[in-house]
Amino acid sequence: MSVGARKDPAAVETEVREKIHLEILKRTGAYHANDHILLPSGQHTSEYIEKTLVTTEPSFTEGLGAVIAKHFAQWPVDMVLSTGPGALILSHCVARAHPSRPIVVYGAKGLSGGKRRVSLPVEFQRLTRPGTKVLLVEDLVSTGSTLNLLINLVEQLGAIVVGIGCLWRRTSVDLDNRPVFSLVSRDFPTYDPDTCPFCKKGVPLNEEFVRRRHARRPSSVQEPKEA
Repeated sequence: MSVGARKDPAAVETEVREKIHLEILKRTGAYHANDHILLPSGQHTSEYIEKTLVTTEPSFTEGLGAVIAKHFAQWPVDMVLSTGPGALILSHCVARAHPSRPIVVYGAKGLSGGKRRVSLPVEFQRLTRPGTKVLLVEDLVSTGSTLNLLINLVEQLGAIVVGIGCLWRRTSVDLDNRPVFSLVSRDFPTYDPDTCPFCKKGVPLNEEFVRRRHARRPSSVQEPKEA
């Protein structure tokens, strides 16, 4: 009788840790699985992440940030840099837990001439000196385009990217062999509607997330005009 090959203990530990982190993201309402979901691209999938909900639970975010900080504890870090509100919240948790007690700064991302761009406020540029050791932090990494732009920006200022920490990274993302640590490394399987296995089985299509995206109108108030 042949004995099945045993899994590498490190791989088993990673798998268990990832399941725990997926369960945490599910409890925040950010991670949806075992469904037939319509994506904004028109493709179908069985999993979905609502990015804005990832860091809504402070205790969870603090714990996940501490895990990232522990991984990079062996590296001296002067600065933690992120973009976007969710990543900024996470970066504070990472910085607080890192033994180097780095400062926290943030960049802005947007479009210019139809192309992605990232920028750093002038006040933060003065803090980013040649030789400054920078840890980049993101919540979700789907294409890596923003992170690659941040890497270029940091290096233009003479600073050094010591690593990249994130909650979720698609395994197909290439960041030029930089040290990357993600709590979850996972690709969503996506399908064209005409080849979707869920459609062929007659599973109802969940269009909620696309409808919510198109109908999104943030609540707001405006200062009344003076009489």
